[in-house]
Amino acid sequence: MNEQATPQPGDQSDETRVDFVRQKVENDNASGKFDQRVVTRFPPEPNGFLHIGHAKSICLNFGIAEEYGGVCHLRMDDTDPTKEDVDFVEAIQQDIKWLGFRWHGEVRYASDYFEQLYDWAVQLIQGGKAYVDSQTIDEIRQNRGTSKEPGVESPFRDRSIEENLELFAKMRAGEFADGEHVLRAKIDMATPHLIMRDPIMYRIRHAHHYRQGDDWCLYPMYDFTHGQSDSIEGVTHSICTLEFENNRRLYDWYIEQLGIYAPEQTEFARLNLTHTVMSKRRLLQMVTDGMVTGWDDPRMPTIRGLRRRGYTPEAIRAFCERIGVTKFDGVTEIALLDHCLREDLNRTSPRRMAVLRPLKVVIENFPEGEVEELDAVNNPEDESAGTRSVPFSRELYIERDDFMMDPPKKFYRLAPGREVRFRYAFFVTCHDVVTDDAGEVIELRCTYDPETRGGSAPDGRKVKSTIHWVSAEHAVSAEVRLYDHLFREPDPSVIAGDDDWTQHLNPNALETLPECFLERSLGDAIAGDRFQFERLGYFCVDQDSAQEALVFNRTVTMRDQWAKLQKK
Repeated sequence: MNEQATPQPGDQSDETRVDFVRQKVENDNASGKFDQRVVTRFPPEPNGFLHIGHAKSICLNFGIAEEYGGVCHLRMDDTDPTKEDVDFVEAIQQDIKWLGFRWHGEVRYASDYFEQLYDWAVQLIQGGKAYVDSQTIDEIRQNRGTSKEPGVESPFRDRSIEENLELFAKMRAGEFADGEHVLRAKIDMATPHLIMRDPIMYRIRHAHHYRQGDDWCLYPMYDFTHGQSDSIEGVTHSICTLEFENNRRLYDWYIEQLGIYAPEQTEFARLNLTHTVMSKRRLLQMVTDGMVTGWDDPRMPTIRGLRRRGYTPEAIRAFCERIGVTKFDGVTEIALLDHCLREDLNRTSPRRMAVLRPLKVVIENFPEGEVEELDAVNNPEDESAGTRSVPFSRELYIERDDFMMDPPKKFYRLAPGREVRFRYAFFVTCHDVVTDDAGEVIELRCTYDPETRGGSAPDGRKVKSTIHWVSAEHAVSAEVRLYDHLFREPDPSVIAGDDDWTQHLNPNALETLPECFLERSLGDAIAGDRFQFERLGYFCVDQDSAQEALVFNRTVTMRDQWAKLQKK
């Protein structure tokens, strides 16, 4: 089921782009609620790498700010020193820039607000709205109650304001061990809203913070930090995914009790993609357990992985625009992401010929040692891309799948006695087949018609197939990696709900072809260059490449599954 009824490519009008979040911004601007200010923010936790789900939020927050003349802040919500790292901070910034966005001013950090947050915690204690609890974490969890049973009040809930202030100060001073005390909001242990049952605001954690060093051993919880950070920054529209909808009640309570500026929170459905998981925990496990080669493995849904595989920022942004913004959770077909990618790569990628599973062809009537240079179109979608020269020689390579000894009725490619067109070159006829001792075809003996240069016959005869090829003498050797979906199971909820979720991993998600042959012009390709290998798909030069050992990743195949789905 799609997240929404996705319009056909090219169908979107300005009206369809005004989703409920943008409508809210327009209504607020019309009413003067925020004096026509539009301030959004993207607030990742720097405890991992961004993935395609984050890209949806990035496009929404930065896009709204841009469309309505506002600004978007980048803030690291860095409240857990045990999981956060400066490397993640830098990677997040690089990924956002690669997607084509720029934040307003300097990067902001929730950890820079620790002093103000501490003062606000003291204010709540002084107002009788917070207390130090000396129960263990297990006791707190046990006494929280359930959706059907009320929670049990802590025996420390009625400590005096003075005692709470003294204990809280000692917590900050480092006089207690981790877990010895916590600070909790004093709300209502009988409320049906579990999040409001005296939630923890601060915990003791003697850990080095990548930014604050050892200045703090008392760290605020995310729920106490998030809303107030938005308030400090003057955010007008705090746009979050649906899992934070229940948290909004708590965010609002803190803001009201403190009497500070109130941002407006709006929730939207997160991105769920078929054959994909977005759980940081599961992605981390795949990395640490060696199921993938790293966070930038081209099979991973991380921005780094997609970039290495050859995805373009333009395609990802187009995808995020097409899936739109809804209030309802659903699953989007990954085929739509591939479709957006093909659209962009089709316009921008130079065409090249490559043979991934080579079969040798000898053109017996072509003079030995001679080479004929032929013109090939670089991109039929872009006339300004011009042409290139490709060498034709006596010995060539074609795809093994382009030949059959005993072809079925609808197989029109090369076979004994059959004539086909070699792309940009000549008509070629197979006359003889060489096999090894096991009977496997290892070489084809053919002739060419020199009168058919460019692919047409003066006598008007037609052929039913055109195949690509590479000159053996001039070929560039390369390793090519073919990628497929990381998970066989299309429904991510099934994967997420299965304790043995690794059974859903696709064992064929990576196929490595160690000896492929590419046309001469690809010898100068560098990491990140993208090409369409004619008839085979779109490919990108991998970062592992070197001049003496080229490596290409298949970004996406030529087959457009999304177009097929739309026809059903």
